[in-house]
Amino acid sequence: MSNTINYTDAPSDIDEALDNATIVSDLLPSPKELIMRSEKEKITISVDKRSLELYKEYAKKHNTKYQPMINGVLSSYADRFLNK
Repeated sequence: MSNTINYTDAPSDIDEALDNATIVSDLLPSPKELIMRSEKEKITISVDKRSLELYKEYAKKHNTKYQPMINGVLSSYADRFLNK
């Protein structure tokens, strides 16, 4: 008995779903695009610990600060959804 799986013929519902799929552009900018300068206002905010650790890790790896990266994500969201 062979355990080999042949993926050449997808079930018709999957094949149809793939044919009708819509390409969605990325919501968020790349990390490199998150480093920018603009007028700032200081606030206090609580953020998810895991998310903050990821930003700090990436910032350290690329010798930059994590706060402008977070600001970039917030700005991108505002530009896309709130400036309509």
